[in-house]
Amino acid sequence: MRINQYIASAGITSRRKADEYIEDGRVRVNGAVLTSPGYHVEEGDIVEVDGVRITPAERKVYYLLNKPAGYVTSTADKEGRPLVTELVPDEVRVFPVGRLDLNTTGLLILTNDGDLSNKLMHPSHEFSKRYLVRAQGIVTRAEAARLEKGIDIGGFVTSPADVHLLKHDRNSTLAEIVIHEGKNRQVRRMFKAIGHPVLELCRTGIGNLEIGRLAVGQCRKLSPAEVESLRKAVK
Repeated sequence: MRINQYIASAGITSRRKADEYIEDGRVRVNGAVLTSPGYHVEEGDIVEVDGVRITPAERKVYYLLNKPAGYVTSTADKEGRPLVTELVPDEVRVFPVGRLDLNTTGLLILTNDGDLSNKLMHPSHEFSKRYLVRAQGIVTRAEAARLEKGIDIGGFVTSPADVHLLKHDRNSTLAEIVIHEGKNRQVRRMFKAIGHPVLELCRTGIGNLEIGRLAVGQCRKLSPAEVESLRKAVK
């Protein structure tokens, strides 16, 4: 088994991120720091990540989490901030699929299935991602139309989006936006580009998955049908 797949199957991180671990010298095989991301693990090899021996998980698990603000979407943090993985039952090690900013809340998938995670995050699979946004000021229909057509967010023009203006008060606008990409801080950058910085941001759906009534900070296992729908979507 290729080393990045081995690491992912142990529930440490995705295959793509595992390659970064190798580049950073965090992976050892039989006591020696691994330098080749193309290494294939053989029977009897002892693989360690950050000094901890790992082995592939015997079964795959899939969770949907309603991420709270203030939690880091990672399996470790040098600053000691709380991790999203701490909110999932520790029966097996899992890692987040993709990212949500520190102060963004909402739907996040966590799993120990490295193959599925890698496919879900691949740029060729443009899943719809739905967000509820509270933006500063009054967003006009004309400004929303700019987001719908695609907007330059600094070296990148976004694909067309769906925007629904829900309501507003004197100081802010509540809107729903559906995008099909996953650029870093994309929704925040889009609203900033039209002059309305995001005050609150919550991801409410990915593809066919919905956050529903799941309380903030709580998680649930994905049903077999939900897992199968994800698999079909990335075939």
